[in-house]
Amino acid sequence: MSDIKAIYIHVPFCRRRCKYCSFISYQSREGDIPAYIDAVKKELSLRSEDTVINTVYFGGGTPSLLTSEQISSLMSAIKNNFHLANDSEITMESNPGTIDFKYLCGVKMAGINRLSIGVQSFNDEELSMLGRIHTVKDALVAIKYAREAALNNLNIDLIYGLPGQTIDDWKDNLVKAIEVNPDHISLYALTLEPEEPLFKDIESGILPEISADTAAGQYELAEKLLEKHGYIHYEISNWAKPGFECLHNLVYWQGGEYLGIGVAAHSYTEKRRTANTADLDKYMSYLSHNSLPPQDNDEVIDPELELAESIILGLRMCNGIGLQDFQKRFNIDIMERYNRRIDELLDAGLIEKNKSVIKLTQSGRLLGNEVFWRFLPDKV
Repeated sequence: MSDIKAIYIHVPFCRRRCKYCSFISYQSREGDIPAYIDAVKKELSLRSEDTVINTVYFGGGTPSLLTSEQISSLMSAIKNNFHLANDSEITMESNPGTIDFKYLCGVKMAGINRLSIGVQSFNDEELSMLGRIHTVKDALVAIKYAREAALNNLNIDLIYGLPGQTIDDWKDNLVKAIEVNPDHISLYALTLEPEEPLFKDIESGILPEISADTAAGQYELAEKLLEKHGYIHYEISNWAKPGFECLHNLVYWQGGEYLGIGVAAHSYTEKRRTANTADLDKYMSYLSHNSLPPQDNDEVIDPELELAESIILGLRMCNGIGLQDFQKRFNIDIMERYNRRIDELLDAGLIEKNKSVIKLTQSGRLLGNEVFWRFLPDKV
């Protein structure tokens, strides 16, 4: 019997793919949304379980391309197939330019109680470079509408480390973010795959190279400014006012079980990680015939990998790994098991420890991957 506490629903539709995006999304397919909603409801029915769900997350793509009625329909399907906790956190990602006050009132009535707005930048030139469909004005209006609709748990996403973006440019973004006073802020360093248009613009010389040193300085500036204004840095890329940490993402970071619904959605249940097909037509076809979609990935998480992933995810949390909790869960003394690796990281100034906790230093947060790979099974 699984112990699922969270459901992720992938909405793979976009009006236009951004120039940096590597997520599974489809543009010019909005006409397929009604059929896709039916497929998602069917998958929820086929995966029904007698378990209490504490968090639901509508991600994308652009979930705000769904009508409030469609969101309500999906919420009903979740409640019909699972036990949804009365105090559950229900998040929906949204893009400025796709939401207005009436719409946000509608999705709140449907059950959404946490809104995440993909602002990405408070600079119109940067938004254009990223291929976003909205302007800074659109973003500010969307935030205003969210507050007027009494969506009182609000996140905004920003991207740093952009080609040609200076420390001062980034400071302007942070100052504007603080001014609009969201409850939660997610900051992501720009990362690009070779097939993405923005990568090709850099490779061809249309845009300057990304500066790792500048991005590091931008991250350090964010830590200082956000702490000064009352935001708690609780995970490498995430800051929140007290009590506004993202409960859904905490399920991931704390190694909890979750169910992914929709095209390309990932699940982790009963020591197994799976991923639905990324082919939209195949996904809808299988479910229209009352069959679960094929899996693009099906991986058994053996004890060694579970141990490594627990350490990596735990170190992403700014509070770090509680040594007693870790020993209780795995019956392993982390300091003995990884003694040589931990000593190397301590000497390098990338981690710190005391009698009860091991965690990343500020340098470690900047160079997280340099820490994480050392705990993978074939590196120990």
